[in-house]
Amino acid sequence: MARRLPSQPPVLPGFSHVRILGSGGFADVFLYEQNMPRRQVAVKVMLSEVVNDQVRQMFQAEANLMAQLSAHPSILTVYQASVSSDGRPYLVMELCSPGLAERYRRERIPVPEVLRIAVKIGSAIETAHRAGVLHRDIKPSNILLTAYGHPVLSDFGIASTLSEAEGQEAVGLSVPWSAPEVLMDETAGTVESEVWSFAATVYSLLAGRSPFEAPGESNTSADLISRINRARPQPIGRSDVPPGLERALQRAMSRKPESRQASVLELLHELQAIETELGVPQTPIEVAMDDWALATVSDLEERTRLRGAAGASAAARGRRRRRSMAAADYTGVGTLQRQSAGPVSGTAPAGRRKGMQALAWALVAAAVLVIALGAMATMALIRAGTDDIPRVTDIRSSSSGRSVQFSWGDPGLAGGDSYQITTSDGRSSIQRTASFVVDAEAGDRVCITVTVNREGKTGQPSAEKCVDVGG
Repeated sequence: MARRLPSQPPVLPGFSHVRILGSGGFADVFLYEQNMPRRQVAVKVMLSEVVNDQVRQMFQAEANLMAQLSAHPSILTVYQASVSSDGRPYLVMELCSPGLAERYRRERIPVPEVLRIAVKIGSAIETAHRAGVLHRDIKPSNILLTAYGHPVLSDFGIASTLSEAEGQEAVGLSVPWSAPEVLMDETAGTVESEVWSFAATVYSLLAGRSPFEAPGESNTSADLISRINRARPQPIGRSDVPPGLERALQRAMSRKPESRQASVLELLHELQAIETELGVPQTPIEVAMDDWALATVSDLEERTRLRGAAGASAAARGRRRRRSMAAADYTGVGTLQRQSAGPVSGTAPAGRRKGMQALAWALVAAAVLVIALGAMATMALIRAGTDDIPRVTDIRSSSSGRSVQFSWGDPGLAGGDSYQITTSDGRSSIQRTASFVVDAEAGDRVCITVTVNREGKTGQPSAEKCVDVGG
């Protein structure tokens, strides 16, 4: 099918057209230069032939969603939205590069880099979910790179709220990265289907192809849909990909939604554990704190101000008195320092010198007390970082043939917490269930430790539990 020619760029007040950047089914994206402030921007313009009331509503919804969410560091920034003089809606956006979508097809991206990108983009998806928004088109080409190489999620064009998704018709699906229940019209989108699409996208960045693309075989949409429904992705085929990473992605692409990770956040914790296994720093999960949104601007301003106990008139009346007291305090401390070095001749009466010395020593003692209390508070905060995370203490085991099942009681997990299981051979796995099965040969000794993972931080590990596998 021949590609259509791009539409004419609209005349936009305050912007100068430079060139076309790309074309899609509903819109063209142009490079413009904004006159003030001077910068280059990407402008997404709807095609005149597709503009109708429904498309206008979709475009307005995208603009509103992007504006609400683009404060997140991994969501594309939208500067403004309007309608051109010829009636075409447009978005003015941060200029980013689509290079990642081309790069993963032509070269092997290092595993640590893919994990870093995945945690940042996953943080953006989790943030959208917490705001009640589904993206509904997560795929590699919707991950752009800023001028500083930071990945950002773009194109919320077919996004919907979680409450509106049920009963909606699927629009503009990207088959290779769509969950089976979406392809079968069982749902227009859920958190679980987004877990699938996110995992399929991470898989693609590692494998250089979509999960159900068979090299050397027919890969039509019908072929892909058939393979997706069987939920058996092709192996990634890279020796440097840890088995735990491949297992986590395969679980996220399970045929049954209830078999997947319950949220993108749960999958992100598993990806962080893989980073730890590889010996690279964990990429921080960037999800807005719930209490931040409750703070008003005046609240934030008040937290940065020092308040005086006296009112303005009292402060004015006492200004000269405070100045003289400050001078006296300075003289007293100076006298104390000089006396420690040796005898000096002073002009102040003896009683006054003793009073000033006592005041100076009191100030020194108060300073020492403040430092001690600060150290104690710091230590308390350090301990609280791990002591508040529950610890598993009662691991049980049972053997059946050549498999050993470990189980334990819930130590008090909070929402978003997970278990990190480490086996004696150094493998690591993250999950929510309080049981773990290990396959072993006769005569093997199988050991595990269990640690609770909370927001990328781990608590105290359990005591090691070991089982000898019989013949």
